[in-house]
Amino acid sequence: MSRGHQAGLPLVAVARRRQLRCRLFRVRDDTAIDTGGRSIAQEPRVNDKIRAREVRLVAPDGGQIGVKSMEEAKWLANELGMDIVEVAPDARPPVCRLMDYGKYKYEQSIRQREARKKQTRSIIKEVKLRPKIGDHDYDVKMRRAVQFLDEGDKVKVTLMFRGREITHPGLGEKILRRLVEDVRDHGEIESGPKLEGRNMTMQISPLRNRPPRGDEGAAEETDAEE
Repeated sequence: MSRGHQAGLPLVAVARRRQLRCRLFRVRDDTAIDTGGRSIAQEPRVNDKIRAREVRLVAPDGGQIGVKSMEEAKWLANELGMDIVEVAPDARPPVCRLMDYGKYKYEQSIRQREARKKQTRSIIKEVKLRPKIGDHDYDVKMRRAVQFLDEGDKVKVTLMFRGREITHPGLGEKILRRLVEDVRDHGEIESGPKLEGRNMTMQISPLRNRPPRGDEGAAEETDAEE
């Protein structure tokens, strides 16, 4: 709005507009703005970065100390060898807690690292069969599937058809059902047999009462033998 238009408005209205404009474009010092215009949470204010004149202080054990000026809070923190950490900046007055912030950050990183280590690793390994597989070859494949399941891995079973074998899908399904029965003490069917092009596949998961892997991440590995 130009000054000429503002001149016709009451002074109170102009002041309110300017105040609103300031609120719209004000950005807190502890908040970054990404390219999409969204705010990204940053680290809490600590010690001298806290701008409030007085704060509601909380003891390290969670007990209430009360409303104190920042000078009093800094003196107390210095006496205890602690930091002042702003935990509720929008409260009036802001709530701050006395703590060893460096130790807190270190312990937090340790907990996060341990949590990542305990995440279950989902590995899918593949066993390939043929509709006319012999008993000996079948036993080798079955034992391999049992080994994978006992190690906590999922098993993708692929039965490959060649030539006119695809006209007898029931034979392939019979072999897959036999495998499920033979490994029932080690795994359970997760997704039943389904025909995908010239292959029939199914997936078997380890029994749920078995302990999960402790490794991180996820991966897929394939047994290339046919």
